[in-house]
Amino acid sequence: MEKIIVPIDFSDCSENALFIASLVAKKIDASIHLIHTLNMGDSILLDEEDDAKKVAPYVKALEIKFKDYIEKKDFLKDLEISYRVRQKPIHLEINDSIDEVGADLIVMGSHGASGFQEVFVGSNTQKVVRNAKVPVIVIKNKMENFDIDEVVYACDFEDYSVAPYVKAKAFFNKLNINMNLIYVNKPTSFKSTAKIKQQIKDFFGKVYASTNDYPSVEIYSDHSVEDAVMAYCSEIGAKFIGLPTRGRKRLSTIFAGSNAEGIVNHSDYAVVTFKI
Repeated sequence: MEKIIVPIDFSDCSENALFIASLVAKKIDASIHLIHTLNMGDSILLDEEDDAKKVAPYVKALEIKFKDYIEKKDFLKDLEISYRVRQKPIHLEINDSIDEVGADLIVMGSHGASGFQEVFVGSNTQKVVRNAKVPVIVIKNKMENFDIDEVVYACDFEDYSVAPYVKAKAFFNKLNINMNLIYVNKPTSFKSTAKIKQQIKDFFGKVYASTNDYPSVEIYSDHSVEDAVMAYCSEIGAKFIGLPTRGRKRLSTIFAGSNAEGIVNHSDYAVVTFKI
């Protein structure tokens, strides 16, 4: 992991994300690539030459603004920073930018503070999470004391969760982050302890060569995934949550109908997503 993309709109929200990206970058010696997408009724189409000429002054002004913006951020000192202005909406631009930069990670702020539903559904952030080829860290609020050493990764240990788990494990290993696994046994999908343990064993059998390699899993019985995850975070002092996502399907479907949006709705924690 060597290159991080941070979408920037010069708001406090995107600055919060940039600060977290700087912590990650310093930890792994990565560069940061800032992207701003034009928003000028932002509906000028650049297919026509005349439209491109109309946009050019705005692009130039933004490049000057970027230089000033970067120089004023003390937390960016000693980091390799680049910036670019693009015309397409960020969720359409993001995968092209990932390929162009060779990025391994996106760190993105999410506007709003009233909950995961309001923050994600219909928003650019949700669209980026659904479409991005690489993990996405979503930052909701300012996190000056962000703990980057521990993460709680919630998993249902079904077959379709194997691929995102493998991605997540590699990601956290690279960052030297301890991965704390949790399975939530809810009333609506209750399973016996023996059945849960067998399901987890079968899951890891698809990932590891030996049973000696199997990590431990915390099994919580609770009314919801979000309640259990928040309780476990509080128990171990983690402020970082990992989740698999189903691409274009609603994020809440990852736990068989659980309202996963409540995880962020009731917390100020950072969330990193891995696409199924």
